[in-house]
Amino acid sequence: MAEATKRYAVVTGANKGIGFGTVRQLASNGVTVVLTARDEKRGLEAVEQLKELGLSDLVVFHQLDVTDPVSIASLEDFVKTQFGKLDILVNNAGIIGSQLNPEAFRSAAEEIDWSEVSTTLNYELAEECLETNYYGTKRVTEALLPILQLSDSPRIVNVSSRFAKLMNFPNGWAKEVLSEAESLTEVRIDDVLGVFLEDVKQGLAETKSWPPLFPPYSVSKAALNAYTRILANKYPNFYINCVSPGFVKTDISYNTGILTIEEGAESLVRLAILPNGGPTGLYFLRQEVTPF
Repeated sequence: MAEATKRYAVVTGANKGIGFGTVRQLASNGVTVVLTARDEKRGLEAVEQLKELGLSDLVVFHQLDVTDPVSIASLEDFVKTQFGKLDILVNNAGIIGSQLNPEAFRSAAEEIDWSEVSTTLNYELAEECLETNYYGTKRVTEALLPILQLSDSPRIVNVSSRFAKLMNFPNGWAKEVLSEAESLTEVRIDDVLGVFLEDVKQGLAETKSWPPLFPPYSVSKAALNAYTRILANKYPNFYINCVSPGFVKTDISYNTGILTIEEGAESLVRLAILPNGGPTGLYFLRQEVTPF
């Protein structure tokens, strides 16, 4: 393959689950992939697994903690030095940010009745969730944008969730701010997240009508969706979309779910290798465009 046509990708949170499935499918499509994980041992073990599948030439490991600026800078330097450009960024790293009862979660998942799941809100966990799912993703993206701009057709895929849909937001103010595409700014997203965290700290999340299901996760992913729209407007030569992969059997869902990891990863990979002229600035529920 000629050097010019080689494609390079970074997938965050990729030592297991949908991230791992995404690396595997991208490599199977001939893309050279940097598999990143916070834990070096787990990341290297994941690369070994892929080597056993015959993908050793196309997958390399680099440690990445999306909440650590030093770790992000190290990844940026590695990609720039090794490849000279980046074509695909899949922002998959994320945490649930709530204390859940695994048994209650599993039985709710079987019934698809989420009203049975009680979420214990904890300020530190909520803060960590926003720091990882939104601010961490944003920092990684901003660090890698200059090398993505060196690609002929850069792609960014932000992994979202159906819980981020604004129709699930009883809080009218947050819903309005995050849905007004024309007036969306990063400062306005920060305002929403700041108010949410303060309400969690004061024990007012329910009173102030924040999403009842996995509030930190839902709010962080809604913020990520809003950021996706801002980025797509700012970089019209990129293809930047967010996608909910559906209800996949992974650790975050206590291995409940109706889709396999491979099926979940397919939705991400489709957007990562979109042909030119494809959609940008949209929110997908698996393969279908869905309202924010």
